Amino acid sequence: MLKSVLSALLLAALSISAAQAADAIGFKETELPDVGGDRPLHVSIWYPTDDVGPVASVGENRVFYGVTAIMDAKPVDDAHPLVVLSHGYGGSWRNLSWLAWELVHQGYVVAAPDHPGTTTFDKSPAQAAKLWNRPHDLSRVIDALTENPSLAGAIEPARIAVIGHSLGGWTVTALGGARFSTDRFAQDCKIHPNPRTCGLSAELGIAQGHDNPLDGDLSDARIGAIVSLDLGLARGFTPESLAAFHVPALIIGAGVDIGDLPAKLESGYLAANLPQATSSYAEIPDAMHFSFMQVCKPGAADLIEEDTPGDGIVCKDGGTRDRKAIHREVADMITAFLAKVIPPK
Repeated sequence: MLKSVLSALLLAALSISAAQAADAIGFKETELPDVGGDRPLHVSIWYPTDDVGPVASVGENRVFYGVTAIMDAKPVDDAHPLVVLSHGYGGSWRNLSWLAWELVHQGYVVAAPDHPGTTTFDKSPAQAAKLWNRPHDLSRVIDALTENPSLAGAIEPARIAVIGHSLGGWTVTALGGARFSTDRFAQDCKIHPNPRTCGLSAELGIAQGHDNPLDGDLSDARIGAIVSLDLGLARGFTPESLAAFHVPALIIGAGVDIGDLPAKLESGYLAANLPQATSSYAEIPDAMHFSFMQVCKPGAADLIEEDTPGDGIVCKDGGTRDRKAIHREVADMITAFLAKVIPPK
């Protein structure tokens, strides 16, 4: 009897160890100071590791499921390509943690900052009104990881991609080279007075004027690919800059409109104006705008409604498939795209 119990305990221990080794994902959080400025960044990083330490749940709370990783694990010695994630308006690094987990298993280092002013953790009006800083946030993350291998291991500087959801989709498109025009956006809002986009003009600092930094070049020449997930504010990008966009792009839209953010007027606008030779567009029929966020726990929508009525929609999808199935489709599309443009070893 004792022998059988000991054997069972040993088998269980070996199974746990094997599961931990199979995860092989390290995770850490760090702060990037803004020398001479007022915009420090909180950054979460996922990376390949050989450690087999205790596995913890990352990014989990009472509403959303997290992903498994080994906290503060030692990065592997080999260099890896880098993917930087950009969350949507009012979101956080947690929102695309499910995708980060998928990408690290494919051989990428992944980092995600909280954008000051437009994150759950910092709703400063002064920072929110500096929309042009969002692309710069991603550049600062790239600087930090390429210059400091102790954070997540060595980064291959010629293989860097950025992925963004919602306002994050706008962010990565600007970083890839699209030029925004505050005049164009204002004129478009007269034609399509969308409260979810035009209604944010004042809050995000999208005011017309010759000195608005949004009208400048927000690109980063190191970007080798972009992925946009159901972006907003797309029609502020000039058709000329989109036509000249030379970075490979994957644009994914949500087929179910949440009321006033139709994919055809946002993601579809990019698809219609980007070069066909270097871009592709997919619309997921049963996805809603928030389907790209992490998976909700049972009863999560009701919990959210209790705190902030109307926001329970973030846990709703548009068809019979659950969010995990939608995530699987999205992850497969993204990993196939990245494997062509910035493949891991």
